[in-house]
Amino acid sequence: MAPRFSVTYYIRAADAAEAKARALDIALEQTVEIPRDVVPKGYVEDEILGKLETLTEDPAGRPGFLATISYSDDDVGGDFLQLLNVIFGNSSIKPGLKVEDIAPSPGILALCPGPRHGIAGLRARAGIGENPLLMSAIKPVGLSTAELARRAHDFALGGMHYVKDDHGLVDQKNSPFDERLRACIDAVGEANAKSGGRTGFVPNVTGPADAIIDRARQAQAAGAGAVMIAPALAGYDVVRTLAAAPDFTLPIVTHPAFCGANVVSADCGFSHRAYFGTLHRLMGADAVIYPNFGGRFGFTREECLSIADACAVGMGGPKAIVAAPGGGMTFERVPEMREAYGNDVMYLIGGALLQQPNLVDACRRLVAAVNG
Repeated sequence: MAPRFSVTYYIRAADAAEAKARALDIALEQTVEIPRDVVPKGYVEDEILGKLETLTEDPAGRPGFLATISYSDDDVGGDFLQLLNVIFGNSSIKPGLKVEDIAPSPGILALCPGPRHGIAGLRARAGIGENPLLMSAIKPVGLSTAELARRAHDFALGGMHYVKDDHGLVDQKNSPFDERLRACIDAVGEANAKSGGRTGFVPNVTGPADAIIDRARQAQAAGAGAVMIAPALAGYDVVRTLAAAPDFTLPIVTHPAFCGANVVSADCGFSHRAYFGTLHRLMGADAVIYPNFGGRFGFTREECLSIADACAVGMGGPKAIVAAPGGGMTFERVPEMREAYGNDVMYLIGGALLQQPNLVDACRRLVAAVNG
């Protein structure tokens, strides 16, 4: 018998009988995709078919149940995208089903070794100890390369550990990727020479399928500090492929653009924990950006803390990664965020800094507030 991994689903159902029927349907749909009475006896029924392991009422009080279903590693066949397909392929199209948690087997962890750097590596590259990490974004789209590079310089001079592209910056005529990459790396390097800091520039390499890997390698050759990818746009296996490539050594920061439908529904998609935490660690992300509670997107404090927990909890292999909450963060929110997240976090603050009359001074005040 091959090892088995398990997935826990929330199932909206009126009673246990309905929940069990829906759970058994998931076990069929995610594996053999044929009626139960024609599942071949022997290997297919005993090994390939998903197995309902537990069924309990939802402890969160939603009108439904939690079902844990195990799957054979043989269902996956050493293919990361097939792993995602088994976890929630066809069943993702059905209403009232949500992936709550994923428990990988040793075989799945071998397929998904996880991040190369994790939070410890990102801190080491920034030259800090156990303090929180800080990241800002150059924006908005429409500025020239020179203007964006100037902002990258000032963020770095002010003490940000990482300065990233805005997720909307790709290869626009105002600031082509090649030109912006060189200019911003040079600008950040100039600021580092003045301050003695080790700020890294993080270009957004999300783009056409045939360009993403090339842009990531170009960023590495140019001296970038990391790369940023929006996996819901670019494809989940792109992150895993880069993280596993022996000749690619940069950290990977993931951006949540286009992922909203996966998490915002109360009873469809993925839990915040499973999507932003477990799945991104399996992909190999070193830092995962997500909307913070109290910002402009609507995630709750509990949802955000569940992400941070999943980024750090022991998984039997993949390194802990850094939760990077952002989206409307302000100076006034720093004490609240410090209380919620502690030190193992990357604060992503951009717009609030750009509102200040002196960007460098504003960054320095933020550094003092976070480390105070």
